[in-house]
Amino acid sequence: MSFKEPEPFIEALIFASEKSISAEEIQQVLAELSEEQFSLKAIEELIEQIRQKYLNLNLAIELVQLNGGYQFLTRKEFYPVINQLQIQRSKKKLSQAALETLSIIAYKQPVTKLEIEQIRGVNCDYTVQKLLEKELISIAGKSETVGKPLLYATSGLFMDYFGINSTKDLPQLNELVSESNVIGEQNE
Repeated sequence: MSFKEPEPFIEALIFASEKSISAEEIQQVLAELSEEQFSLKAIEELIEQIRQKYLNLNLAIELVQLNGGYQFLTRKEFYPVINQLQIQRSKKKLSQAALETLSIIAYKQPVTKLEIEQIRGVNCDYTVQKLLEKELISIAGKSETVGKPLLYATSGLFMDYFGINSTKDLPQLNELVSESNVIGEQNE
């Protein structure tokens, strides 16, 4: 197969991908189907052309770099209408326990189940199992401590789900503390 115009093929790959797709993955797919070799720089330039095309057309979707790859997402100004649709359709929300467990894993990763339970103060077997099933967390290995318990970390799907590139994009804890949560006077 020959790709005289590779841009539409790259656009199709990004569009069809369930999660963000990296330039390296695109390069591998094109290499499998063509005698021509595309450098990562050439692919990234074509991706930028696609991104500009969607910006210039003023469409409801845009090409976004996410989690080390690229994905088509709805533009931010359409958030209210999409949010309303999600509210109507949301039957599989994360429970409060799941959100608490997921946040502990996100900020402390890699972390053992025992460490999560010590922070939360309750058993978290069921919640961790559900987060694994939803693929929001993954097993990151085994701890070197006694018993070699499993270590848990967030997954790439977690990044996609929350729309961030890395855990560095998570809010810092000092950003989350509001004036209403403080007792007494604050001396700086």
